[in-house]
Amino acid sequence: MLTFPNIDPVALSLGPLQIHWYGLMYLVGFLAAWWLMKRRAQTHSVWNEERVGDFIFYGALGVVLGGRIGYVLFYNFDAFLNDPLMILRIWQGGMAFHGGLIGVIIAMWLYGRKIGQSFFQVADFVAPAVPIGLGAGRIANFINGELWGRVTDVPWAMVFPTGGSLPRHPSQLYQAFLEGIVFFTLIWLYSSKPRPTMAVSGLFMLFYGIYRFGIEFVRQPDAHIGFIAWGWLTKGQLLSFPMILIGLGLMLWAYKKQPKTSNA
Repeated sequence: MLTFPNIDPVALSLGPLQIHWYGLMYLVGFLAAWWLMKRRAQTHSVWNEERVGDFIFYGALGVVLGGRIGYVLFYNFDAFLNDPLMILRIWQGGMAFHGGLIGVIIAMWLYGRKIGQSFFQVADFVAPAVPIGLGAGRIANFINGELWGRVTDVPWAMVFPTGGSLPRHPSQLYQAFLEGIVFFTLIWLYSSKPRPTMAVSGLFMLFYGIYRFGIEFVRQPDAHIGFIAWGWLTKGQLLSFPMILIGLGLMLWAYKKQPKTSNA
């Protein structure tokens, strides 16, 4: 069994100002997306540094607002009814990927209208820059000692301060590896060659859905929600399964309609 490092969630204190690791990891994600999109803009004539910077602003609003609202609606609506101001306390944790995804989808649609690009042209450009931020967010979950896994006896199990006395899967690290490193490598390499419009977006939806659905088998479901059905189905799996179907459908449709079309 490994020892949980007990890292202070506050990375830096400057008088009354506290900078949390959670916020820093979001900053890492946005900076990584900005740098990667600048690189992609070199081979995409529609995009330039100014447009990349503009979209990062749109995307950041989508991630933060969508992620927080999604967490409240999908996972903690009762607590919100009892304490409406909780929706503002983002530094305490509580962001939902699926809500953030909806927020970014809205941001991509709005920005596409602004620059005269279709939704999927924007989505195909943006998607490869996203996984680094996903991985960084999972590292923040680990530092905060939240969203831990189920009880296990694997040698790398950990006892989390808020998870009781039994060792558990460090599922946040599994997600950081799969959703961050592996996912980024897959989609970056795939998007480095011309692909039909919608194919990159479809790959993103398909493989995030697969990774998240699988990780949920070792991740502890939220105590106030538990299992949705059959003694194993979680809310995360319920939200991820449609992503798998949509992603697969987009890729099949993309290659059927545009087998030789580049979206560069």
